[in-house]
Amino acid sequence: MKAKIYVTHKKGVLDPQGKTVESALKTLGYKNVSNLHVGKYIELEIDGRDKKKIEKQVIEMCDKLLSNPIIEQYRFEVVPSGVEG
Repeated sequence: MKAKIYVTHKKGVLDPQGKTVESALKTLGYKNVSNLHVGKYIELEIDGRDKKKIEKQVIEMCDKLLSNPIIEQYRFEVVPSGVEG
């Protein structure tokens, strides 16, 4: 199975990288850009067929290492390997 994990800052948390990228885009002429947030995308393969068990593992990984639960939030999806989209 493949886990696709999206980590972003929680609402209200300062996102300096997002502000920097937004400012740079405006400098390049994209004046209509606003509220830009930068996050991270993590994709990994997990052996197994029990989707519930794999989802539980992904939550543990996110809470323990892949995200900072104090300032970040995450969402994920578990799909069969080889499925794109």
